[in-house]
Amino acid sequence: MSAAKLPELPLGFRAAGAACGIKSVADRLDLALFVSDLPATAAGVFTQNRVVGAPVKVSRGRVPRLSARGVVINSGNSNACTGERGVTDAEWMTATVADLIGYDAEDILVCSTGVIGRFLPRHKLEAGLPKVAAILQPTAESFNAAARGMMTTDTVAKQVSKTITLGGRQVTLAGACKGAAMIAPNMATMIAVLMTDAALPPALADRLLRDAVKLSFNAISVDGHTSTSDTVLLLANGASGASVDSAGDIDTFRDALTEVCQQLSQAIIRDAEGANHIVTVDISGLRTDEEALEIARTIADGILVKCALTGNDPNWGRIVSAAGYTSVCFEESDVSLWVNGVPLYEAGTPVAFDESDVSRRMATGEIHIDLRFTLGEAKARMWTSDLTQEYVRLNSEYTT
Repeated sequence: MSAAKLPELPLGFRAAGAACGIKSVADRLDLALFVSDLPATAAGVFTQNRVVGAPVKVSRGRVPRLSARGVVINSGNSNACTGERGVTDAEWMTATVADLIGYDAEDILVCSTGVIGRFLPRHKLEAGLPKVAAILQPTAESFNAAARGMMTTDTVAKQVSKTITLGGRQVTLAGACKGAAMIAPNMATMIAVLMTDAALPPALADRLLRDAVKLSFNAISVDGHTSTSDTVLLLANGASGASVDSAGDIDTFRDALTEVCQQLSQAIIRDAEGANHIVTVDISGLRTDEEALEIARTIADGILVKCALTGNDPNWGRIVSAAGYTSVCFEESDVSLWVNGVPLYEAGTPVAFDESDVSRRMATGEIHIDLRFTLGEAKARMWTSDLTQEYVRLNSEYTT
């Protein structure tokens, strides 16, 4: 069997990954660098945690902009809760990279991911940053190395590339992300760099990115824990000669960007720490999108729900009761539930079903929770994972 083809970078982008010893495992990649050969529009969406990493503070202050040239990322140390020294270190990282590749420091964005509360080891970065800058290439292999340099507890690199046509020109969208735990709606312990060779004005890039994130990175949950370092960045350099101008082009680009973000966010769920199941939660028939989303999030984060899913247990009472402790007003008769296509509860009444059959369907590793109400047309979708003993082990030993 031939190896899967690696995703390609858009035109005018280069990438690299390298090791500088931040991680405890020798020679494990812990630096990633993405560079645009042309000035690029940049937009970003960041964590909503009140406690934020220093790189979030620096990058958040630099977007949206028209002249971005790159993103530097270190893994193994989040540079969070590190005070003024942390901000100084993050700014130093951008200035060092800017000097190495010949651009302005303000046009370099920065991300860090890993353990909270430890100062960046500058001496290691002083050796590593020149190394990663020296091996920048526009190749799929370099893109993959950069994706691996972002990883913390991830077990696989997460990358996507998609080609569309705008105004008769071929346009590529590509992205890499990391994340496996501390994943909650309103961003998660994840970092994503999205790139395109289409041209976008800053205000439109910001709007389209937020639209895509709402339906992807803000629609996943592993453990309900919103991190300090969450960052999604979009760079658009126009190297293809295509612009996103007309209403039709905007819709086409939005759909493609959303698809790329959803593929990356679902890759996070599939790689969730210790997970054996990927779970799709569909909520429909509510009065407002906010009501539907609240119920979807509550079910996705429900510890007892997750435990039942771990054991392939069709314990539908945990799902229905989770909806009941939200702030959404409804009657039991308004609710029906299907799991993997099998009705378990209809209009407030239990349905006879073959528990062994449903359990076997759940054991495939793909679980679809379909909770339907009769109160309106609003709906929401989220993706989550189960909760295993391995997740507990990994997170009980994370720093020790």
